[in-house]
Amino acid sequence: MTSQTLAGVGVLVTRPRRQSAELVAEIESRGGRAILFPSLDIVPRDKESVENDVARLSAADITIFISSNAVDFGIDYVDGDIAVIGPSTAAAVETAGRAVAVQPSSGFDSEHLLAEAAFTDMRGKTVRIIRGNAGREHLAETLKERGANVEYLSAYERRPPHYSQNVLDDLEACWREGGIDAVVVMSVESLANLYSLLPDWCRRQLPNTPLVTPAARVLKEALNQAPGCIAILAAGPQAIEIADSLETVKRSQQPETPRPE
Repeated sequence: MTSQTLAGVGVLVTRPRRQSAELVAEIESRGGRAILFPSLDIVPRDKESVENDVARLSAADITIFISSNAVDFGIDYVDGDIAVIGPSTAAAVETAGRAVAVQPSSGFDSEHLLAEAAFTDMRGKTVRIIRGNAGREHLAETLKERGANVEYLSAYERRPPHYSQNVLDDLEACWREGGIDAVVVMSVESLANLYSLLPDWCRRQLPNTPLVTPAARVLKEALNQAPGCIAILAAGPQAIEIADSLETVKRSQQPETPRPE
């Protein structure tokens, strides 16, 4: 029997389109409605440009992938052992037929990866970090402090998408009609883009709409943007974990059943 634990719940999914299918399917399998509105586009860099960059890199002892996108567009440029930032990235590496040497035993961010014993002493080692056109510097800076030579390889670009006025009007109409009960945001960049992309009325509603995220940095930024907003930290980035938190949102919005006297 299909679960209907999210019946009647409309969820704005802001993940990049190519990464959203699993979450959309999980929401809909529980009876919810997923409204896809990516606030980030993932675009591969020109292959010749990437290969020119690779030719200038040093031989690496370990290659770190910071996302599944990095794996999708950069798996051909691995040197040394492979480390990943979390379970989704590990799954992408394994799907590509490669083995993961290091991944966080818990968590799914730079801090948890840096806590692994393999990164304690990096003196004399070269690390290749495959990522998009920009990102956090904490991982590289900490590895350098521990003695590593760190080099980046940008395999793709992250861009804010463009939406037609018709799409934005439809989104606002859906929201005004009560069709959006929660928003899922996966990164600080996605949250910033979302604020800039939304129509004015929707932007004003965002702090009043429960936001679910697996990233503590997103939760912190959401609260900075709108103190007192409803922000919920999911247990992890997997579709099941996000959907479980959405169920928490639904339960919190349901009126309590009066106890019989």
